[in-house]
Amino acid sequence: MWKNTSSYKLMFSELKLWTLGKNRWTSRLLEGFGGCGKAYLSSSYPKVCIVGSGPAGFYTAQHLIKARQDVEVDIYERLPVPFGLVRFGVAPDHPEVKNVINTFTQTAKHSRCSFYGNVNVGTDVSVSELQEAYHAIILSYGAEGNRSMGVPGEDLAGVYSAKDFVGWYNGLPSCQQLSPDLSCETAVILGQGNVALDVARILLSPCDILKKTDITQPALEALAESRVRRVLVVGRRGPMQVACTIKELREMVNLPGTRPEMVAADFKEVTEALKDLPRPRKRLTELMLKTALEVPGEMEQERRKNASRVWGFRFFRSPIEVLADPSGHKIAGIRLAVNTLEGSREGARAVLTGEVEDVACGLVISSIGYKSLPIDPSVPFDSHKAIVPNSMGRVQQAAGLYCSGWLKTGPTGVIATTMNNSFDTARSLLEDMDSGTLDVTAAKPGSHSIRTLLEKRGVKPVTFSDWEKIDRLETTRGEARGKPREKLLTVAEMLKSART
Repeated sequence: MWKNTSSYKLMFSELKLWTLGKNRWTSRLLEGFGGCGKAYLSSSYPKVCIVGSGPAGFYTAQHLIKARQDVEVDIYERLPVPFGLVRFGVAPDHPEVKNVINTFTQTAKHSRCSFYGNVNVGTDVSVSELQEAYHAIILSYGAEGNRSMGVPGEDLAGVYSAKDFVGWYNGLPSCQQLSPDLSCETAVILGQGNVALDVARILLSPCDILKKTDITQPALEALAESRVRRVLVVGRRGPMQVACTIKELREMVNLPGTRPEMVAADFKEVTEALKDLPRPRKRLTELMLKTALEVPGEMEQERRKNASRVWGFRFFRSPIEVLADPSGHKIAGIRLAVNTLEGSREGARAVLTGEVEDVACGLVISSIGYKSLPIDPSVPFDSHKAIVPNSMGRVQQAAGLYCSGWLKTGPTGVIATTMNNSFDTARSLLEDMDSGTLDVTAAKPGSHSIRTLLEKRGVKPVTFSDWEKIDRLETTRGEARGKPREKLLTVAEMLKSART
């Protein structure tokens, strides 16, 4: 039957694949179709595996697919749902940032891209097994570890990492048991980057704003009962070294129901330094100066007068101990070392003065950074820098192994930074293919053999069409509450939805 070319064309004309050539057609037909409804390409075509479906993974896949018309890309993800920190890290009240999901969805639906969720690389399948099946492996699984403060008392009840706190209100399954105690008046956030301001804003935002977002219902209910009225955002250096952007700061300044509370002395000599600052830093610093020192207009004075909640930066402070209450189990405050700066601008270094300051608080959130974790003993890992050692995305001393995103650079930058970083890794891989440094001539089975392995191990991957079932259920649940979506909060719920 398959030798009848006329029937062959007729049967598959709707798929519009005849233009790929008879040989490629035959290969597809011999190898069959995958569980996600996409035909397998010939085993002689370059096969690339990406581990991690966050921005780094999808941007890397996007560039590879656009740059070469023959490359196949399979994306493996530990959770049943894709998109990584776009889903679990971006603040609920920043829906515009999540629009990038539309681009990622186009990539996932491409005929040469497949998504396999619910597959834990390093546990369900090893990196060496992936290397047997693919010409190249790109590790893009991000930074899921917490950086430790390294101070006494950080394990007390009431101390949380920003990563876990953000995961709690954004629906990350591993963080749903967090149940943070919000019964105190004062919260201290350590770190002054965008994530720190996201957390401060969520803690202080009126629930009428939050209930229109995709924040989880349990988090919304907890925040509605929260007694937190004052949030201090603490940094070890000064106003000219803060890591947040002007957009995030402006949101805090204009947050309904709040007023800023700054220390004027923190800004001495800042005005004189303004003229020499680069434009983005200058605008950010000017907004801080205006907020801290200028007498507001009549309308703003009235707004601040009626505010019931307070926020403020505290500069030149480093944590040295989390203080316990009389029971010895729960936080009562935090002891901060007072610093001075040596040097100037971005290179300024915090130096201890010997002075200390105690701040009474019932909640401490550490926003001092994420860190990547090793995935497999066979993969080189720099435990000091918490990255995979690499050169332009090529993993050192590991031919055919690449990395992109925070695993490559450390947890820095925004989504646009990750996009450029990932494109660079994709270009490195493409260069290696073109130069012959990476041999793509040998046939590789790709996902066909990996799915066979997973089936033997009792692991059933979630395809992108399965994810779309979860997506539909979440958006339907959200519509009932007047929200963009109501997320499923456990892996078991996700899998149940994907398989119904």
